[in-house]
Amino acid sequence: MKVGVFDSGIGGLTVVKSLLEHQLFSEIIYFGDTARVPYGIKDKATIIRYGIEAIEFFKNFDLDLIIVACNTVSAHALDEMREVSSCPVIGVVEAGILATDNTLKDKNANILILGTKATINSKAYEIGLHVKGFYNLQTKATGLFVPIVEEEIYEGEVLEATFRHYFKTITAPDAIILGCTHFPLISEALQNYFNKKSLLIHSGDAIVEYLKKEFDFKKRYEKPKLEFFASENPESLRNIAKKWLVI
Repeated sequence: MKVGVFDSGIGGLTVVKSLLEHQLFSEIIYFGDTARVPYGIKDKATIIRYGIEAIEFFKNFDLDLIIVACNTVSAHALDEMREVSSCPVIGVVEAGILATDNTLKDKNANILILGTKATINSKAYEIGLHVKGFYNLQTKATGLFVPIVEEEIYEGEVLEATFRHYFKTITAPDAIILGCTHFPLISEALQNYFNKKSLLIHSGDAIVEYLKKEFDFKKRYEKPKLEFFASENPESLRNIAKKWLVI
């Protein structure tokens, strides 16, 4: 099994980490569109175009599956990407909704959904969660977290100030959906801010759960081949991958 993982930048490495932990694939091809990050402030037509261009990039490889690790692209461009792809394309939004439904047994649970402005404006999580019977939802566009993570700031004064800026009127919810693959990198700091009262649901774990439900994995791969590509400064992406993935 050979998979392509697409993200707007480096955040999708959190999905790669989960894939490695569960040993699902023999080869992982990662592409980060680092030249044009962040996607979360861009319009729908632009996001769709970028998503289709990512599919064209992956056509250079003989893939069995493409994972769209970017929530913004998953929310806006998945249908269009599937139309031009020769292999299945799955996104983290649908996986996150499945994980939430499987994890939370109380349909009245207070759920806070975090994401970029484009993801939140799409209402993709809200629509999907309503279908599952969850209506006690809050949403918050927290796009500043993306450049903070891109700068490898995972704790400290800058992050704490950003938490206060976004969450000063929000009490600890029952669960928080990390609707951007960058956000798991600040999950520990986020949990501490809410006094560890909130369950965190993030894309990496969710996508593994979704994959195991939808596909029949017959073999484990202890040491998959990894390749990392970026639209700008690929060496920087590879260096970050070495640190995050411990490879």
